[in-house]
Amino acid sequence: MTTLDAAPRPVLTGTHTVAVLGMGYVGLPTALALWRENTRILGIDASPERLAVIAEGAADLLPADRLLLRNARHDPRFVLTTDPDRMAEADTVLICVPTPVDACRTPDLGPLRAVCADVVRSARPGQTLVLTSTTYLGCTRELLADPLRDRGLRAGTEVFIAFSPERIDPGRAEHTQVETPRVVGGITPECTRRAAELLALFSPDPHIVDSPEIAELTKLYENSFRAVNIALANELAGICGTFGIDPIAVTEAAATKPYGYMPFYPGPGVGGHCIPCDPHYLLWQLRAARHPTPLLNSAMEAIAARPGQVVARALTVLSDAGHAAAGARVLVVGVSYKPGVADIRDSPARQIIGGLVERGARVSYHDPLVDSFPSADGVLLRGVSLPQQQNWDLVLVHTLHEGIDYDWLADCPLVLDASYRLPRTTGLLV
Repeated sequence: MTTLDAAPRPVLTGTHTVAVLGMGYVGLPTALALWRENTRILGIDASPERLAVIAEGAADLLPADRLLLRNARHDPRFVLTTDPDRMAEADTVLICVPTPVDACRTPDLGPLRAVCADVVRSARPGQTLVLTSTTYLGCTRELLADPLRDRGLRAGTEVFIAFSPERIDPGRAEHTQVETPRVVGGITPECTRRAAELLALFSPDPHIVDSPEIAELTKLYENSFRAVNIALANELAGICGTFGIDPIAVTEAAATKPYGYMPFYPGPGVGGHCIPCDPHYLLWQLRAARHPTPLLNSAMEAIAARPGQVVARALTVLSDAGHAAAGARVLVVGVSYKPGVADIRDSPARQIIGGLVERGARVSYHDPLVDSFPSADGVLLRGVSLPQQQNWDLVLVHTLHEGIDYDWLADCPLVLDASYRLPRTTGLLV
């Protein structure tokens, strides 16, 4: 099935209340999109500090969402609370909590299990419950439908349960929620219909699938696809380096083909809680089922190894220029995991800085969006605001933000461009 095939949706605005559990990079923009459509919002988060940042209007958002927040935070229909029991007031509950992996790349289900337990405890007849967090196959049934059935609340009659994975692209204004279809799969057709009606308020033409499991695997497949192609792009960069060829020129030339190819670009590694995390939810399940996945395994191993390759290349560049690693003054430009955001979750910069420090380098960073950065050894680094006024043995470019002046890099004697975004005359490539 491809689109919502049902009677015209009823008006879900005005008195309709939506509880958004988790007010992070997914939950907050989702809450604002629904508030804009005249629904009452209960933004629930376990962190008082996070809610204080939102209440002050200081959350890291795209300009359009920042404007929405500026207005919403003074509206009595936009309520922020740490009290999970208030979700009982809601007509619809959206679960938007993070699903990271631990240091061993095993899914950390603690936050999701805790929130789903709260939802099961507080659920009342008539509510629609939508899980949006990326997770393993069967999670919607295991953590919501089955325990609610044990409470006497059956999916499709007393409560309405669905899975609809988030597809937010932080920092990218061209990929709005309005223009990005939502995949929706409910426990029953009525569950799907009710969830899709609400999501259609800000994401028109939801794509309907026949079960939560199809929707769950859809999200894992999307990001596994990206992981495999990013790993290939990084490998191509190494191949190009062997032959002295510009990998961006090769990628852009390949992208002129109108079919059978999609451009992916190399970089210093992959951060955030999507590409480096989501495929591991699938691999974790498949290992338990003893199902081999050699391609995806290799891609994720390559992604995990990428920051180490950047460190090795930096040490070689220093050595070739006559600098020992010990005592070398190294500046890392940009430490957020991607351009346009202040988000440093799982940023490759942490491993890169840690690897250089382990070899005795004196590492600083410059990132106008990030005031402080916890290094791998737990030391809190403070950003250098005027890097052009200091002398560096090596400048390693990790992340470049739009609208920031980086012309000073052309005057630095030794630049290693791990972002692959500088003019080729400015720096060496990884």
